Amino acid sequence: MTKTPILAEVLLPTTELRNDLPFFTKTLGMRLENIFPADDPSVASFSGHGLRIRIEKGADVPPGHIRILTDDVDGFADGKRELNAPNGTRVTIIPLTPQVEHITTQHEFAVRRLTDEAPWVIGRAGMHYRDLIPSRLGGSIIASHIRIPDGGPVPDMVHYHTVGFQLIFCYRGWVDVLYEDQGDVIRLHAGDCVTQPPGIRHRVVEASPNIEVIEIGVPAEHITTIDHDFTLPNGTGDPAREWDGQTFVHHIKERAVWAPAHIPGFTARDTGITAGTKGIAGIQVLRRAEGASSAFSHTADIHFTFVMEGTMTLHAEGQQDRTLEAGDGFVIPPEMVVSYTDASEDIELLEVALRGDFNTVLA
Repeated sequence: MTKTPILAEVLLPTTELRNDLPFFTKTLGMRLENIFPADDPSVASFSGHGLRIRIEKGADVPPGHIRILTDDVDGFADGKRELNAPNGTRVTIIPLTPQVEHITTQHEFAVRRLTDEAPWVIGRAGMHYRDLIPSRLGGSIIASHIRIPDGGPVPDMVHYHTVGFQLIFCYRGWVDVLYEDQGDVIRLHAGDCVTQPPGIRHRVVEASPNIEVIEIGVPAEHITTIDHDFTLPNGTGDPAREWDGQTFVHHIKERAVWAPAHIPGFTARDTGITAGTKGIAGIQVLRRAEGASSAFSHTADIHFTFVMEGTMTLHAEGQQDRTLEAGDGFVIPPEMVVSYTDASEDIELLEVALRGDFNTVLA
């Protein structure tokens, strides 16, 4: 049985159709589908660029706004970015492929406590989000504490992000995820993490009850694109494959190697993300070690830390001392002298730095 086709079109007004014909056919490169009546045309339909429009003389509707998406912006409509059709329709020409916007970081010292009772917001796929950096440092980064209270299958679709850097760190519980060219389901346990290089297709499959993850995205606002034609899993690809210069990194806590941290009095396990991102970002987990800690400053553009376990006191020059506990996060601007004191034996810190090859200066 032949399926009856279904079309949709956008209605636009005009006062004189003859003036619109050359603009929509020649300037915009659309195809004229029908026009009537023959003796004095007042209605015409055009198609092109995935859009169908009907222009009707005297139609009681606004003139509208059409966005033309093309990666050959300079070669379309003589390179113009904004045009106005004779019927008043505004036409904007923009890139088809989303681009990562570079945001200049607005540095600040900031502390976000779990006890501040910041609202949990229900976001994509029913996940609950808590913002760990409310200012987002001017839009340069978003740090989210995400939880799925009930667990079970996640109603997620294959998608990818247009980002400069993205981290998923499993904080509590476990979560099953699928990634392009990485084989079958990957289960992240508490303490494990992965990077999501720009453009890598992925999907969340299932999660344990009360799963919690920390997600870092740079910049704060980035586009998520659903890929309806891509199926996961898709097999194992080249392990050395790069997406926009970054490889997929899967760090497993149980295989980690601990070494002295860049801060005295702490030990750290490096996740390999500095190497995998060619220095764009560095992710480490810090624990208490023998010896006294000391004051320090850093040269990173962004330096964010999330307290996963334990308690400590954060001293920062010019600021009141802050007693921190699990669930708290803080941002230290470059060159500010700080120190971590009174750290409990079970202290565990997730440290996120951009760039990852920053320097620590001991005071």
